[in-house]
Amino acid sequence: MKNQFASVKMNGNEGLEKVLQTSILVSEEEVDFNWEEYLEETGATAAPHTSFRHVELSLQSSFQPGMKLEVANKGSLDTYWVATIITTCGQLLLLRYCGYGDDRKADFWCDVMTAELHPVGWCAQNNKTLQPPEAIKEKYSDWTEFLIKELTGSRTAPANLLEGPLRGKNTVDLIVVGCILEVRDAFEPSVYWAARVQCNVGGRLCLSYVGLNDSSDDMWMFYLDTRLRPLGWAKENNLSLKPPTGENLCDLRSSSEWTEALDEATAEALKSPLPLEVFKDHADLSTHSFRAGMKLEMVSPKEPFHICPVSVTKVYNEYYFQIKVDDLTAEATPTRVVCHADSPSILPVQWCLKNGVGLERPQGFESQDFDWADYLKHTGAEAASDMCFPNASQSRGFCKDMWLEAVNPLQPSELCVARITQVKGRLLWLRLEGLTKPQPDCIVDVESMNIFPVGWCEANGYPLTHLLKTVCECQVLMVSYTVGQKSLVNGKYCCSQLFVNHRCFSGPYLNKGRIAELPKAVGPGKCAVVLKEILTMLINSAYKPGRVLRELQMVEDPQWNCQEETLKAKYKGKSYRSTMRIVRTADQVLQFCRRVCERLQCCPNLFGPTIVSDKCPENCFSQTKTKYTYYKKRKVGRPSLGENAQDGDMTKPARRRKKRKAIFVQKKRRTSIVGYHTTESPQVCQTKNTHSEIFTCISLVTPESKQMQAHIKVQKCICFQQQILCMCALNMKCCIISTERFEEEDRLVLETNPLEWSVSDVVDFITSTDCASLAKIFQEQDIDGQALLLLTLPTVQECMDLKLGPAIKLCHQIERVKVAFYSQFAN
Repeated sequence: MKNQFASVKMNGNEGLEKVLQTSILVSEEEVDFNWEEYLEETGATAAPHTSFRHVELSLQSSFQPGMKLEVANKGSLDTYWVATIITTCGQLLLLRYCGYGDDRKADFWCDVMTAELHPVGWCAQNNKTLQPPEAIKEKYSDWTEFLIKELTGSRTAPANLLEGPLRGKNTVDLIVVGCILEVRDAFEPSVYWAARVQCNVGGRLCLSYVGLNDSSDDMWMFYLDTRLRPLGWAKENNLSLKPPTGENLCDLRSSSEWTEALDEATAEALKSPLPLEVFKDHADLSTHSFRAGMKLEMVSPKEPFHICPVSVTKVYNEYYFQIKVDDLTAEATPTRVVCHADSPSILPVQWCLKNGVGLERPQGFESQDFDWADYLKHTGAEAASDMCFPNASQSRGFCKDMWLEAVNPLQPSELCVARITQVKGRLLWLRLEGLTKPQPDCIVDVESMNIFPVGWCEANGYPLTHLLKTVCECQVLMVSYTVGQKSLVNGKYCCSQLFVNHRCFSGPYLNKGRIAELPKAVGPGKCAVVLKEILTMLINSAYKPGRVLRELQMVEDPQWNCQEETLKAKYKGKSYRSTMRIVRTADQVLQFCRRVCERLQCCPNLFGPTIVSDKCPENCFSQTKTKYTYYKKRKVGRPSLGENAQDGDMTKPARRRKKRKAIFVQKKRRTSIVGYHTTESPQVCQTKNTHSEIFTCISLVTPESKQMQAHIKVQKCICFQQQILCMCALNMKCCIISTERFEEEDRLVLETNPLEWSVSDVVDFITSTDCASLAKIFQEQDIDGQALLLLTLPTVQECMDLKLGPAIKLCHQIERVKVAFYSQFAN
């Protein structure tokens, strides 16, 4: 940032010295980039998280539904029983004791980090008793025979995920710095060499070949890349273990040095082997049908800014073949790459022509206008059949002008803000923002593991190259006259320092600990600038910044000389904005500060032009957080639910009963889910279509039941945009219902309990109402009775994509069912 300061001296007849100091700021400012604010300000759209399949897989739990483990019996001390994992939610597991079959009533949640969980066989090894729960003890006469059948062919939960340093970690987190893997050679598919993990960023690994110490030779790969295998893979599959051949790397060390480095790395890896769970999601390679000599089109491997003709030059086996970029010049250096049937960015002949995309003419080909028919005749080759290219047209939900984060192909360690400029079939054209050197739009496949959803870098603590904002402003930092030792602020629009008096009473809205961390003073400078800065600090020090923003909007006086300023706040991942009128003149600053303090119900000296040293003149030190009587003797405490106590009324207001509500916030981490329900424990279930944006529904229940309060931390359910989940089963007394009275003619009488309704029963009911046209949605989304009872107006609008009118109409019918359920079956 460039700063230019000008200082001018003026000597007057009265001996006054005027010092004018101005700061002129002209720069390309690297602002603190925030995706949410940027998308909101520009009206842009982020690419759906579910379009990034590799990221979705990386967020899954290491525990899979169906795994078996041994769990302590709740009703019997020092005994254990085998349980099955029903579903996972982060480090929480929903378990069912073996023997209950399809009965969900005894399903229970446990935390991997705190519960006593063991792999199958642990009891036998430690002389512990395996005993079925009392509720099903008489169900089978021979439990040993039952367990043999139950465990045959099943998979136990890995011991290292239940105990030790890897306990409870997700799959991607099992890969730690220093781990050793085997990497397939870039040019020989039957050759592997060991590589060490230098860095793991959300599954994106920085790898260095064992035996090389130069970081310039490091490579970046996502952990799901088919080139990565566990240590020992090559030997087990009768493949070669040789130093890397690319770019003359093999010549950097002698044969004995390579071997010595490999032996040391292998010995190191055996002490703490990489869990095989890391490779559970690696895709199996499909067989290909390419033959040597075939022609096709491909995004240039070295310069992914254009598409060029390529040839199959070698077929290794049914899985791998070699491709070479066509170059007919005599002195050409061949560009070769190993491919398989599912390699991204390989396309059939004429793909560019059919999609209106330019095809790069091969070097040395004389014809100015490239034509495949002439080229094939000229080279005597054949075009690869379209049957060789499965899924050549899928787009995975990406659209033009969507935003995402992408790897810079010329600098693999750099991730940039990127905008999709066009989508053609399975290819995306990305414009990378914030680069010091502009480059053409790069082309990536929709299945590429070098693209990531908005917010991925922030979630993984990795720097993101983002847009630069050009700033040009002149700001008066200080204008003052000096008379002897006395300094006076010059101009009515500038104020002196405003102090934050940390010891003063902070009121019910502001966190005293955060206030104590603020600077002791702000300014001097323009009134509006200084006040906006100090108000922003107070907002960020609040328990609930959004509430403070609302309170500050009420600070206004028609006699003030004001200007409008936008204040921002963040709370629990959400951004809030508010426009506030701030005074412009120095003579009104004190009154403004006092009015703000009054609105925030804190000491009038908490901030302002007065500095408080040891003791506040208002004697606010004696006040507690819930009692401060400065303002009209009004009782002040935590903000009530919209009701203020009357003046002078010091009685404790009656506690209002909390309403059950659902708050929807975007969630980055996805869980493994399976379609089960329980009547005692909340849980997660899955719809058929997962191509939608993941949200988390956090249910806050009434404090009627201590048992429900104990379960509140696991009351997390996943719902999908434009999908309805079969969500967590209902606690009878805490069911989401409306207690409003319905008119007698609108009251519904049910023949069966809606909790037991199937999808067909729900569809039949909707068809019988005036919302029959929506029955198809319920059928498509597999909404059963339990899911129906959880629907509310916000979820219907958000998840079923209905307009307000039809949504209200539908909710009226759902409300009838809820009321009938509550009156007929809830007791």
